[in-house]
Amino acid sequence: MKLTILGCYSATPRTFTNPTSQVLEIRKHLFLIDCGEGTQVQLRKYKVKFSRIKHIFISHLHGDHFFGLPGLISTFRLLGRESELHIYGPKGIKEAVTLLLKLGDSWTNYPLFFHELDSSKSETLFEDDEVSVNTIPLDHRVYTNGFLFKEKPAVRKLDIEAVKEHQIDRSQYHNIKNGKNGVAKNGTEIPNVDLTEDPPKPKSYAFCSDTAYNETIIPIIENVELLYHESTFLESEAHLCSKTKHSTAKQAAIIAKKATVGTLILGHYSTRYKSLDLFKEEALEVFDNVELADDGKSFNI
Repeated sequence: MKLTILGCYSATPRTFTNPTSQVLEIRKHLFLIDCGEGTQVQLRKYKVKFSRIKHIFISHLHGDHFFGLPGLISTFRLLGRESELHIYGPKGIKEAVTLLLKLGDSWTNYPLFFHELDSSKSETLFEDDEVSVNTIPLDHRVYTNGFLFKEKPAVRKLDIEAVKEHQIDRSQYHNIKNGKNGVAKNGTEIPNVDLTEDPPKPKSYAFCSDTAYNETIIPIIENVELLYHESTFLESEAHLCSKTKHSTAKQAAIIAKKATVGTLILGHYSTRYKSLDLFKEEALEVFDNVELADDGKSFNI
């Protein structure tokens, strides 16, 4: 699993920083998470193949999280895209995007599907044999969701030396990797545990976009390997959180600690501060494993 930060700053774009957007590589998927202005430029800068993006997850309809989406959809059309594109976001996102396409007479020449959300409870948005994606209901000024990405358990790893020793025919390999016992050449049944090794532990990533401090998300994100949680302010500006429905770095760290996550990534910084190190220093007072998001930075799990 690899997370690449395309943008992680709040409010307006600048020449040297970008609003929220991320790319998550998980198993065979490449998911785009939020799409602020300049996202497609960042995708090109970091050599992300547009054609690999089949699913886009939009947390909420504030401009710094989705104003790049209409442009990206149009670019896909200009590039001759043929494969389906699925967009998951708050109710109203279809109207917002299709109005622009209609006014510009630039309907897509590929299948475009909108999955509009309005539930206040966590729900499954996408699932296949490899991964699942669920919403994380957040507390912001408009309807907002975070997203939980989880790998499914992988098949067991075949112990080649063991299967050779027991003279297991290759035709059984698939079933053995899926948990079945093997049958030796002499007809003896060999327990699966003697022929395989445990697969790697499934990994998980939680993206918590704009939100006030909200302990109701803890059961949903508990024990994830990687948590991105907005940290717009430092404690010196904590009084702004109730008005803006944002969080401080310390509040993000408290959530990470209570949810016993592996690593906390801070982001969505207000540009009023001179150094990002101030956010990390504040969070480290509460939680030990803290990283700072920054444009172009990648995290491997």
